[in-house]
Amino acid sequence: MANATNPCPPPFLSEALFDDGGFVDGRLCQEVAKGLRCCLPCPMTDWAYPDEFNTLGEVAQWVAVAGTVCCAFLLLSWIVLPVDKTSRHYLSLCLTTAVLFMNLGFVIPLAAQPDECYDAITPHSMETNSPCAVSGAFLIFGGWGGVMWVFLRSLSLHLQICWQVVVGRNFMWFSQATGWGIPVIGIIMALVFSGVSFRFGSTCHINHENSLADLWVPMLIFSGLTIFIQFATFGYCIKVYLASLADNSASTENSNLPSYTNSIRTMTPKQAYRRVRRVIQLQWRGIAIVLIIVTDVVLFSVVFVFLDNTVEAVKRDPSTALEWIACLAMMGGDKNKCLDKAGPLVVDMPTVGAVLLLLSINGLWLLLLLGRWSMVTGWCDLLMTVPHRNKREFVSVDARMDDLKKDTRSYEMLSRENSGKTMDDSVTPSAVTPISPTYNAYNAYNMRSPIGGNGDGGYRSPSLNRNAPGGTASPGPRNQHDTANHSGRRTPDYFGSTARYHAPTRSFSSPRPPQSPPPTVTWDARDTYARASPLPEESPYGQGYGGGYGQQPLGMNRI
Repeated sequence: MANATNPCPPPFLSEALFDDGGFVDGRLCQEVAKGLRCCLPCPMTDWAYPDEFNTLGEVAQWVAVAGTVCCAFLLLSWIVLPVDKTSRHYLSLCLTTAVLFMNLGFVIPLAAQPDECYDAITPHSMETNSPCAVSGAFLIFGGWGGVMWVFLRSLSLHLQICWQVVVGRNFMWFSQATGWGIPVIGIIMALVFSGVSFRFGSTCHINHENSLADLWVPMLIFSGLTIFIQFATFGYCIKVYLASLADNSASTENSNLPSYTNSIRTMTPKQAYRRVRRVIQLQWRGIAIVLIIVTDVVLFSVVFVFLDNTVEAVKRDPSTALEWIACLAMMGGDKNKCLDKAGPLVVDMPTVGAVLLLLSINGLWLLLLLGRWSMVTGWCDLLMTVPHRNKREFVSVDARMDDLKKDTRSYEMLSRENSGKTMDDSVTPSAVTPISPTYNAYNAYNMRSPIGGNGDGGYRSPSLNRNAPGGTASPGPRNQHDTANHSGRRTPDYFGSTARYHAPTRSFSSPRPPQSPPPTVTWDARDTYARASPLPEESPYGQGYGGGYGQQPLGMNRI
């Protein structure tokens, strides 16, 4: 019942009791008598919806927290991990960033817990409540960014599939300019010409004034273009598939020859179908993301515009809500007995809850469709290697000192005569010994006089002193390297000589016609160091043991 302070029946309050602070246009008031305006207490959703509505809003906010964590994980993985672990792309990265901004519009009110009402009948606006301004700005900017980046993603896919355009750096810069430039322009226009306030729930939404012109219509235009481009791409894929079924050309099935694919007209239907199928196999996750986000944005726009228009219709014509208002006045403010009367005036709670949940769950969809298991393994590898970066491998002190030594003369195998040279400069080729097969093959053509029959088993060097006294050949070194080798102070160079590559005469890569007449093939034992037959007039070995010829001192009298 009304009283002297408040002449309006409960639960309504007189507008004259309050000042002009807050978002005055958000009040729901009706003139009941001359000079008396009674207003519904703030917030309006507490009277038009059951108590479960606030619980539904909190659930949507906590789902947005989970979506924010998913978006942060994807962004950090794309930034920190190598590309072979994440397969990152700027279209995916920017879309995830936009969805992160949109989720922050739900997370900030959950963390700040702002008061929705400026006074008992007036909701807060962005001028009177900073969490409201921030949450509303993030929601609008994230929504604009999501619409633009799914539009650019569908455009990129359409150009690749239908027009065979390779999107490169120019398209990337165009995407960055439009994908972030248009949302910036959109958020400025929305905040300047409309503003945000607490409309329903703890998240601020755009006000009704000029909202169709500066937000909903442009956003729905880009959403419609995205849907049109996406379905045009699907139509082309279906056309190519049906054409491939009717194509019976065997050359397109079994031929592995390269084809000219610079134009669609030069491709057979089956070749086009295989190319389209490969692109769809690589891009099906992106296609699903485009459809999901566009559906969410369109559904949210339609529902919110309908809800906004319903409230404005009640303000313009209070008679449409007369039955509900009378019920509240008669029941003394018991809203539960009048909810059936409020149903036709508002959007039903399941629809509003579905829209809020679909908007907040986009981060989970991104992780499910754009995330990879290799990201988890990449983080495990990164976190496991970080603790071991400061641990140095155990190395012996002597080994470490050897690494620091620059003077290689400390090696004991260096020659004392060449102290100024390194080990590589002082090594000599390997020495030829009497038991070496090279020695025997070489002496078969160079030694023509027997060794003196002294029975000592001496050997002849490749360099013989035939002028020695007594007509005997005395063994002697061929050069200065032999002296060093016999002294035991030089290391043989087993790796010094490098093999030369001789190009073959015949090659399958560059065939040559056969030569006429064919070249004569000869064989020389000295080229292969094979054992040569002894000359009939003289044995290659002199009188060995017992004065016999043809006996090897180390061969056990081989004939």
